[in-house]
Amino acid sequence: MNRPRRGQRQQRQGSWRDMGTERAAVTVIGLGQMGSALAATLVERGHPTTVWNRSADKARPLVDRGARQAATPEEAVAASPLIIVCVLDHDALHATLDPVADSLAGKSLVNLTSSSPEQAQEAAAWARSHAADYLDGAIMTTPPGVGSPEMMFLYSGSRTALDTHRPALEALGDPLHLGAEPGLASLYDAALLGLMWSTMTGWLHGTALVGAERIEAKAFTPVAVRWLSAVTGFMTTYAAQVDAGHYPGDDATVDVQIATIDHLIHAAAARGLDNALPELLKATMERTRDAGHGSSSYASVIEVLRKGAGVGAGSA
Repeated sequence: MNRPRRGQRQQRQGSWRDMGTERAAVTVIGLGQMGSALAATLVERGHPTTVWNRSADKARPLVDRGARQAATPEEAVAASPLIIVCVLDHDALHATLDPVADSLAGKSLVNLTSSSPEQAQEAAAWARSHAADYLDGAIMTTPPGVGSPEMMFLYSGSRTALDTHRPALEALGDPLHLGAEPGLASLYDAALLGLMWSTMTGWLHGTALVGAERIEAKAFTPVAVRWLSAVTGFMTTYAAQVDAGHYPGDDATVDVQIATIDHLIHAAAARGLDNALPELLKATMERTRDAGHGSSSYASVIEVLRKGAGVGAGSA
């Protein structure tokens, strides 16, 4: 990357002031691919941005773009009222911030480190014990998507922290506050990633199936995407059934779905495909049927999934 001349950088910073809006200072701790994307976006949107990373050389491209590099985590925390942390894991979060915990008093700490709901709850309690306002977050995009208003950033915990720093957080993506319970963002993150992996793997299995007949993925995918719009309609309908615990089989019953998935399994087997995914789906449908939901809608599968976790709820 070519470094801008001093005059160029001063001109760019001056243009931020010309916007007539004073941008709030932000600190970003952790400069992996995602942390660097967060910091670069904040710099681009005119926020005075301080960065720190354990490997200092990762800050150089950001400094070249106008960020300020802190020498220590303590200096980084002191630089801004909003501290965004995006490090490797929960242990790295504590390894970085525990030594400077007393400096967090009165700050807003936004943790965008991937973690479990239980780790998010622990981090929130830890932050409160040091008089920091804590907001846990989950980034629902890859680094190239940071800065797009179409990309969701899920937050839970302090609504005050989100409202106070909304302009900076909106610069990163669409901020959705899920509730005061700190673990909710991580819980949604896990659930949505499971949805993504299931959907992507189903699409890839379908792509392999039609590909066995020399149909290119580029030809199949527009039809698949259009079909997914119908699937989202099924989900919306079934959500009310799940909440009510009542699954009227007035569209397509579990029994019908079992018969239908056999066609997929046979077609894939005849073309030499790995059928682990559809076999798993069929087995889950059969467990649902055996639990008395053969004449219920597909939404009744949730009863088997819940009982598999030792929860159990609702009735047909």
